[in-house]
Amino acid sequence: MKKLWFVFLVVLIPLMAGTAIGGYFGVIKDTPSIAELKKGNMAGTDVYADDDSFVTEISTQKSIVVPFREIPKNLVNAVVSVEDSRFYKHNGLDYIALLRAAITDIYYHRIKEGGSTITQQLAKITFLSPERTFKRKLREAALAIKIEKNLTKDEILEIYLNRVYFGHGAYGVQMAAKLYFGKPVSKLTLPEAALLAGLIKGPSEFSPFINARKAKVRQGFVLLRMHQEGYITAAQMKQAVKTQLRLSPISASSESNAYFVDYVKKYLLDKYGPKMVYSGGLKVYTTLRKDDQATAQEAMMQGLRDVDKRRGWRGPLRHINDLRALKSGESVPSVLPARQEITEGTVFEVTAGRALVDVGGRTGVLLKKDAMWAQIALGPDGKARAIKNFDLTKILSPGDVIQVRVKSASAKGLFDLALEQEPEVEGALVAMDPKTGFVRALVGGYDYLRSEYDRALYAKRQAGSAFKPLIYGAAINKGIPPSYVIDDSPVTYQWAGGQWSPKNYEHEFFGPTSLRDALAHSRNVVTVKLLDHIGIGDAIGFAQLMGVTEPMPHDLTLALGSLSITPIDLLCAYAPYDNGGVKVKPILIKYITDSKGRILEANEPSTQRVITPQVAFLMTSMLEDVVRIGTGWRARVLGQDVAGKTGTTSDFRDAWFVGYTPDLMAASWVGLDNMKSLGPGETGARAASPIWVQFMSRVLGKSPSGGFEPPEGISSYTVDSATGNIIDNSPAPVTNPEYYKEYFLTGTEPHPGEHLEPLQPRDGD
Repeated sequence: MKKLWFVFLVVLIPLMAGTAIGGYFGVIKDTPSIAELKKGNMAGTDVYADDDSFVTEISTQKSIVVPFREIPKNLVNAVVSVEDSRFYKHNGLDYIALLRAAITDIYYHRIKEGGSTITQQLAKITFLSPERTFKRKLREAALAIKIEKNLTKDEILEIYLNRVYFGHGAYGVQMAAKLYFGKPVSKLTLPEAALLAGLIKGPSEFSPFINARKAKVRQGFVLLRMHQEGYITAAQMKQAVKTQLRLSPISASSESNAYFVDYVKKYLLDKYGPKMVYSGGLKVYTTLRKDDQATAQEAMMQGLRDVDKRRGWRGPLRHINDLRALKSGESVPSVLPARQEITEGTVFEVTAGRALVDVGGRTGVLLKKDAMWAQIALGPDGKARAIKNFDLTKILSPGDVIQVRVKSASAKGLFDLALEQEPEVEGALVAMDPKTGFVRALVGGYDYLRSEYDRALYAKRQAGSAFKPLIYGAAINKGIPPSYVIDDSPVTYQWAGGQWSPKNYEHEFFGPTSLRDALAHSRNVVTVKLLDHIGIGDAIGFAQLMGVTEPMPHDLTLALGSLSITPIDLLCAYAPYDNGGVKVKPILIKYITDSKGRILEANEPSTQRVITPQVAFLMTSMLEDVVRIGTGWRARVLGQDVAGKTGTTSDFRDAWFVGYTPDLMAASWVGLDNMKSLGPGETGARAASPIWVQFMSRVLGKSPSGGFEPPEGISSYTVDSATGNIIDNSPAPVTNPEYYKEYFLTGTEPHPGEHLEPLQPRDGD
C-alpha cells in the first residue's frame, strides 16, 4: 500500500500537474498577444462602391473608437450592472457564474448557458470564433485570464465598449449612440445609456426600432440593476423610467448593402483566407451603386409586404394578458415614432371601426379603413377565407401585439396607424449593366437580419413563362419570323409516361396567333407547339449558348419553364438580347489591392457574341410588345423603351419579371422558401413586376435610357395579323386593326403575296 502511495505522490501527481500545465500552455499558445489586443483594429478589408465611395469594412472590429474618458460613467455602470456585476471583483472568470452555467450545460448535454464575464466576452468578440464548443470556452477563459493580468479594468472596459455589437450594424458605443440617438456617446443621458446597455444581450430582440415596448422593459431592468448595485438612487431610476426617448430615424434599408457585402466577404474568405481578410489591409472596389442598392431593398420590402397582405391576415404576433398598466395610463412614453416607421404596438381598446394601440408608451389610432386588407384571413391550413361583415373586433382583441405603420406622428395628441404584418413571402432582385456585366444592386431577401440566404445568387426556382423568350429566341435564330402564325388550339402529346394536353393560363384557346402576340400574352399552347417544331435539342442548345448552365428537362414542359434557375443566371440569359447579341459575365468585384496598393486581381468585362445583332433586336422588339400590349403592362409607367417578360409557375409558386432598357436590366423573383403557393392570381405580373417597376422607375428617373434602334439588316413591312403574310411595302394602315408593322431579317422575309409555309410538328425529339 505504501508503495502505491509512493508511486502516486512521486509519479502520478507530477504527471497530472505537467499534463494540466501543458494543456494550459497548449490552449493559450494560439491566443493573441496583449500588444495585438491593445493595438485595436487590425487592418481589415475596406469595401468601396462603383464610385469609389466607402461602403464598409470587413474586420473583427467595425467600430469608431473613443477613449474611455469620453464614455459617460452612467453607460459604463449600466453595462457592468447588467452584463457582469462582479466585474471589479474577479480576475477574468466568475467561478460562481461558471459553476451555474456548467450545471446547466451538463443538464442539457450541450453549451446552453454562457456564464461569461465582460473580459470573456471581449476575448470572444475580438479574436475567437463564435461556435459554442468546449475548446472555444477553454481558449476564451485562458485569454480572459491573460487579459486581466496585463490590463487594468478601465482598459478592458474601453476595448470592450468600443467593440461590442448594439444591432443594426452598430459596433461600439459611439456608433450606437449616433445610430439610435443621433449624438456622440459623450452626450448620452442616463435613460439613453440604460437602453443601449440593454441591447448587448439581444440587439435584435430588444431593438427599439423593432419592438419599442420590449426595449423599454429591458431599459427598466437595466435601471433597476443599476439601483441595486448602488450606482443610482431610487429617484434617479424612477425619473429615468418616465423619460420619453426620442430616437434618431432609421432607414428601412439601413442594412441594404448587406447581401452584396456578404457575397464579397464569402468570396474573399474562400480565396484569400481569414488572416488576409481580417488583418491584411485589402481594398475591394466593387460594382455596387449605393443609391440603387438602397432603392432595390426598399422596393423589395414594400413589394413583399403587398403580396403578403393579399395572401391574408395571419393574426396578432402574440397576446398580453395583463393590460392594467395600459388601461390605467401608467404606461410610460418611451419612443416618439417617426412617420412611415413600422413597429410593434399593443391593442388596449377596440371597437368595430377603431382600435387604440400603445406604441412604446404613446397612443395611436388604427381605423378600420387602414386594416381592410385583413378581411382576408389566412388559416393554419394555409387556406385564405373572407371574413363576413368585417370589422376590427373580428381580428383584434385587447392585449394583442400587432405590427403597425405610423402614418402620421406628432409630439402631442394621438397619431394615425395602419395595420401591417411582416411577410412570410421572400424575394430577390438583381440589377446589371448589360454592356459590362457590372452588378449594380443585389437583394437576396426581405431582410438580411431575418435571413442571410441570398436568393438572388443561390435560390434555384422554376422559371415558368420567364423562360419563354429563350424558346422564341431559338426560333428567331433559325429564321422563323415574329409574324409566323401558329394555331392556338387543343393538342395532346403522347409519350411513354402518358399524355399531356397543355392549356393556356386563361383556360381558353385563341386560334391563329403570331409568335409576337403569343409571347406578348404568354400563350402556353403556341409556345409548346413552337418548341415541338424547332426541336427540344435545338432549344436546349440555344439556351446554353445564351448562358444557361442548369440542367434542362428534355421534354416539351421546357416550353413552360420547367427548369430551375437562379435570378442572376436567368437575368444573364437575357443579356444578349439587350446587348446586341453579346453575352456578358456578371461581375461584382472590379479589382482588389493589397495593403501597399498592388493589384491582386482585376475583373474586366468578359464578353462573347452568341447571336447576331439582328436576332437580338427582333427578340427585343417582341419583348417590348410584352410591355406595350401584354402581361408586362405595368412597366409602361417608365415612359421609355422597355422590354421584358413575366413568369408564373404552376400553382403560383414562383413569380418573375425580367426586363431591361438599353442601359440597365433587372430580374425580380417572389416566392416562399417552403415552395408553397403564393395564392391564386399571384402571377409574375401582379407579384414580381411591381417590385421591378418601383426599382427601375426610381433609378432611371435620374437618367432615362435611349431607345432600341434597329441595326442594319432589319427590314419592316405591313403584315396581316391573321396570317402573318406581308401586305405591301407601305406603313401599316392605322385604320385597319388587322394590320401591323413587323420586323424581319433582311433577305428572309416573304415577298408580298407569298405565304409562309405552315409549321410542321416534329416527332420524337
